[in-house]
Amino acid sequence: MERIEKTVFISYRRTNFPWALAIFKDLTHYGYDVFFDFNGIASGDFERVIFENITARAHFLVLLTPSALERCGDPGDLFRREIEAALENQRNIIPVMLDGFDFGTPAVASQLTGALATLKHYNALRIPTDYFEEALDRLRKKFLSLPLAAVLHPASLTSQISATEQKTAAEAAPAVREEDLTAQQWFERGFAATDIDEQVRFFGEAIQLNRGDAMAFYNRGNAHRKKGDFEKALRDYSEAIRLKPDFVEAFANRGAVRHDQDDVEGALQDLNDAIRLKPDDLPALTNRGIARNDKGDLEGALNDYDEAIRLKPDSAVAFCNRASLRSNKGDIDGALPDCDEAIRLKPDFAGAFYCRANARRVKGDLEGALEDYGEAIRLKPDFAEAFGNRGIVRSAKGDLEGALKDYDEAVRLAPGDALALNNRASARQAKGDAKGALEDYSEAVRLGYKAGRQFAARALPYEG
Repeated sequence: MERIEKTVFISYRRTNFPWALAIFKDLTHYGYDVFFDFNGIASGDFERVIFENITARAHFLVLLTPSALERCGDPGDLFRREIEAALENQRNIIPVMLDGFDFGTPAVASQLTGALATLKHYNALRIPTDYFEEALDRLRKKFLSLPLAAVLHPASLTSQISATEQKTAAEAAPAVREEDLTAQQWFERGFAATDIDEQVRFFGEAIQLNRGDAMAFYNRGNAHRKKGDFEKALRDYSEAIRLKPDFVEAFANRGAVRHDQDDVEGALQDLNDAIRLKPDDLPALTNRGIARNDKGDLEGALNDYDEAIRLKPDSAVAFCNRASLRSNKGDIDGALPDCDEAIRLKPDFAGAFYCRANARRVKGDLEGALEDYGEAIRLKPDFAEAFGNRGIVRSAKGDLEGALKDYDEAVRLAPGDALALNNRASARQAKGDAKGALEDYSEAVRLGYKAGRQFAARALPYEG
């Protein structure tokens, strides 16, 4: 008769720590030998300890929430690799579906690629927060009481010692409060919500219950940023950093917001911190390149874009930004191939078409520029800069009517664009509309007309 194995590995995303700890404490209380990465393992031993403990345990619990699979599309994501190791070693895999998780949602399905696609075929346990204890009782009696024929591979002495250290620390931790689990519910609702106001409210509820949750502050900061409420976003990012001083994404996003507010020095300071903490952070490198470009440090910006491309040769954003920089330096022949590569990598990238249009305009290829501005506008109908620059090309070709239409649209989309106002004034003056020209010139001066900055495609912000 096969014996019942009572060895368990808990795989979880750090955002779901309270649920993982609560499950660990319950199983340990009932005599299970549970591996739980409680406070992090030294980086040099991390992967060996993790993977040896997967093969040394019969049962593999994978905690699933709307936020858990967020980065599983990346083959190098550790959470994904833990699941793949359990699949490869034929552990007794139990998907634990926590609040709001549904295999059928598009966001979840998009992450379940490769071997992970088989997860949805396993017998899963749903744990409603209101019936947490009842669900754990069912976990022990139904899912973990099966006789197994799995071949266990003893972990090395080093890995066993690390596992014991983590277990001792987790056992000594205070019991998980009901408020902590409820806070997790609110967090996951915020993560799954599509309405920005709901995101702000749900993450706010999570914060009220657990003011030490850096991820809740960070995600609410992202929601405030989407709403354009930059001051609140800055406060939330700053609190997330205070709670977690090595929070790379919070530094990177706070830097991006400071840049949006024209605080280039503050942006550079944050982005330098993000890169210090994680030298291969692609969004931070890309955004630091943008900030350096705006400050006039073109060589520093070029180094950042070169490094971003070295780290991720298929990054359309990095190629587009390097093209924009090369255009600013007058290297049009170097800019055009970068634009072509960005478009090849991402054919629906409006910013890349816009950048190539600018380079073609400088080269005197007005027809090519018109074609690219038109494609940028087709892909992004609210692209004010593309309308404004297409107006310049149409004006150069003598099409004042077409130019005025483009300038009108640019001003409608971006009423504070002094450059578009100044260009519309010139077109109106050429058409003999002296009154309209005077109004536009006056408004451009009031807004502080100066040569506008070149558009640079921004890296997408982190979302969790």
